[in-house]
Amino acid sequence: MFKKILASLDMSANSQPVFDQAVELALSSQADLMLLHVLCTEEENSPDFGILVGLSYYPTANQELLSTYQQQWQEFAQKSLDALKSRCQIATDAGVHTEYTQTVGKPGKTICDFAKNWETDLILMGRRGYSALGELLLGSVSQYVVHHGPCSVLIVQSHPS
Repeated sequence: MFKKILASLDMSANSQPVFDQAVELALSSQADLMLLHVLCTEEENSPDFGILVGLSYYPTANQELLSTYQQQWQEFAQKSLDALKSRCQIATDAGVHTEYTQTVGKPGKTICDFAKNWETDLILMGRRGYSALGELLLGSVSQYVVHHGPCSVLIVQSHPS
């Protein structure tokens, strides 16, 4: 069965089913579980990078806007890390050997690279549910991982309540 399961989580509500499924699979196969969050500017609820666009046109606002964005980014990163720690504790309390990590990068590539380096047997992740056009225009992290991942990938479909 699986010995190492990597659960790629964002901080959206859609990540809860991914986490639940990862814990269940890790328990049933007695696998180690790694919770991974990749910080990126495209993530839902991340600070708006647009605040920095056009800074060169307003030199007096540069430092203040940059400082505001950095503070928002640090708060977002800390909130995400706190959520990972909480989920790690939940999985550990359920009897799963669990670790967590958070890193900055392009989600698809970062997930695949991490999975390869950690020698993952299975990657669990969700999907945003973009239309075909949306995926074409915006790209799809889950599609990238399915095509470039070093191991099996399980896409957990979340269902609207």
